[in-house]
Amino acid sequence: MRLPRLAILAACLAAPAFAAGAATVVGSVNTNFRWLGPDDKIVVERYDDPAVKGVSCFVSRAETGGIKGFVGLATDPSRFSIACRAVAPVTVPPDLAAKQLVFTASASPLFKALRVWRIVDRQKQVLVYLVVSTKLVHGSPYNSLSAVAYGPH
Repeated sequence: MRLPRLAILAACLAAPAFAAGAATVVGSVNTNFRWLGPDDKIVVERYDDPAVKGVSCFVSRAETGGIKGFVGLATDPSRFSIACRAVAPVTVPPDLAAKQLVFTASASPLFKALRVWRIVDRQKQVLVYLVVSTKLVHGSPYNSLSAVAYGPH
C-alpha cells in the first residue's frame, strides 16, 4: 500500500517541473504585504498553444507568499482568469482533437493543479479554452473560459 502512495507523491512533485517550462511570466502585482517571506501576489503568465500556431493564453492566478510560499509549501487559492488571443494568423491542424489538455501548472506542492483544456467548436470555427482548478481527492468548480475564432469570418 505504501508504494502506490509514494508513486503518487513522486508524480505530483515532478509535475511542477514539467509545467514550469510551458509558461512565460509576463508580470505580477503584489496584493498583500507579508512581514516574513514574499508578499502574496497575482501572477500573469502566457501559455502558447503547442498545437495551434498563433494562439496565446494569458492566465492570471493568485500566488501565496509568506514563509510557506517561500519554501514551496503554500497552497495557492483557486482564483484565476484566462484570456486567449490570436497573436498571429491562427493555423488549426485538420486533425486537431475535439478536446485536449494543453497546459498544466501546479497550485500546491501536493494534489492541486491548474489545467487549461482546448475544446474545438467546429460549427462556429472557435477554439474554446477552459481553465479549471483540480484536486486529486475531488474536483473543483472554479473555472474560467476564453474563445478564439479561426477561419474566414
